[in-house]
Amino acid sequence: MIPDFQTIMLPMLEIMSDNEEHILQNLVTQVCNKYNLSKEEREELVPSGVMSKIKNRTSWALTHLKKTGLISSTKRGVFKITEDGLIILKSKPERIDLKFLNEIPAYKSWKETYKDSHKDSFSSDKKEDDDEIVTYKTPEELLDYSYSQLKEELALELIEKIKECSPTFFEHLVVDLLIKMGYGGSKKEAGRVIGKSGDGGIDGIINEDKLGLDSIYIQAKRWDNVVGRPQIQGFVGALAGQGAKKGIFITTSSFTKDAVEYQPKNDTKIVLIDGIKLAELMIEHNVGVAIKINYEVKKMDSDYFEE
Repeated sequence: MIPDFQTIMLPMLEIMSDNEEHILQNLVTQVCNKYNLSKEEREELVPSGVMSKIKNRTSWALTHLKKTGLISSTKRGVFKITEDGLIILKSKPERIDLKFLNEIPAYKSWKETYKDSHKDSFSSDKKEDDDEIVTYKTPEELLDYSYSQLKEELALELIEKIKECSPTFFEHLVVDLLIKMGYGGSKKEAGRVIGKSGDGGIDGIINEDKLGLDSIYIQAKRWDNVVGRPQIQGFVGALAGQGAKKGIFITTSSFTKDAVEYQPKNDTKIVLIDGIKLAELMIEHNVGVAIKINYEVKKMDSDYFEE
């Protein structure tokens, strides 16, 4: 029987206890061997048919262990146990699952980072402890829940990837996104990236419309630190220096409460976009992402059966 992804977590750490680097496919093979999976079980595919079920479950186990800090990804598809992972193993846990991970501060912090930014996205009828994985009553709700989980994971991966890129690349990414959102037309016509010393705190300019009747000024901060009110006030000052009235401040991190609540005394309009919102917009407008699978959900056509 193919083990679920939570059952795989502890054996995964035990396999990596040699403190060596392990590639994904070798980990999958070792999990298969541990559970004596048959050839048919090893080759059984997920419903979409794009991956074996055991590889899919192994990948999810690795994802959660990584978010908890028990393992690290040294490069694409290569994993290694961390000191925290070795410490956990020394405590000889009987099982490592989502309930176990939720007691680890790093994992709790990762989950709450997303939840705090999207309080309205979590419906009141959902259990507070969503480690009890399936609480929905219908297949449609379960599908929607799974889609949301995948989207959350993708958003966090996008933020991590953006932080690895250069500031110049980030500035271009922001302009690309705004163009995809309908500002200004083509990149040549619509946006230009400044991003140089002496730019007065302005990283880019984009036309608000395809005719170029008005311009929106952009500041893009590829930061880990929270953006505070002083940075927003500085941006407003930079806009004033350009004679501009509209600006977008985009960051890979987040904004303080004071920054969000700040309202310029003049008629300058500022839109703030934090890391999570940026990633969601990238997903929505297909910037830096590609469609992997399309599912068609069908229902009976009652009209067809009417005589």
